Amino acid sequence: MSGGTRRRAGHRLLTVVTLTVTLGAAPACSAETGGPTPPSPGVAPRASATAVPVQPPPTAEGPGLTAPGIRLVAAPRGDGSFDVVEDVLLRTATSALRLQLPRSGEQLRGVMVRTRPAATGLRIIADGDPVPLQQTALRSAQTLPLDSAATRLTMTYRLSGSSTRSLPSRVGRALAVISPLTAATDATLPTNLTVSGGGLLNANCPLLAEPRCAVGEPPGLGIQQGIPAGQALAVLQLDLPLHP
Repeated sequence: MSGGTRRRAGHRLLTVVTLTVTLGAAPACSAETGGPTPPSPGVAPRASATAVPVQPPPTAEGPGLTAPGIRLVAAPRGDGSFDVVEDVLLRTATSALRLQLPRSGEQLRGVMVRTRPAATGLRIIADGDPVPLQQTALRSAQTLPLDSAATRLTMTYRLSGSSTRSLPSRVGRALAVISPLTAATDATLPTNLTVSGGGLLNANCPLLAEPRCAVGEPPGLGIQQGIPAGQALAVLQLDLPLHP
């Protein structure tokens, strides 16, 4: 073999070796710099949260509005009280409204919440007419007579004494107990409980066979829908708003 031939053969061999080394190293280099990277920790929870059912905001339809049942919307205040609107649609007209406050924490097995609920500023509209009340404060169970039998009721009131601060914990963190005042009127009515404001962190319904009743993820966390009124009592963990 001549010198020129040997030089050309050597050049081809060097080229093959160089290509082999380069291609063999490419995957390792790609894995370190050029390949896809895992999503950041902030991305995965956002994607998973969309797959979890979230309680919808209150609407003009459903139990207590267009179907027999109760719709309770509770807006938390900075002092731990709630402004409550309770809409009720009964299956049959009643002339006696049985009102009952949420149970105190001491009455709930396995719930370490000391509460003394009371309702103040109570207003009631029955079938479109205001109900005259001698007292607008409710501190114990009572039966309220109506002048005429009614099927549709709207109640507004301030629920206080039903929450307690979580200590030690962050400022504003609290536990609270809510349930409809009208639950004793018909314990079978499907009930939707809603906590407005986006501060709800967890919900437990100790009167249900499966107590965990939270659905979705914060800040869109909600409470299981359609709970029978006699079992529609929720123990909430929430962050109270900063305003009073």
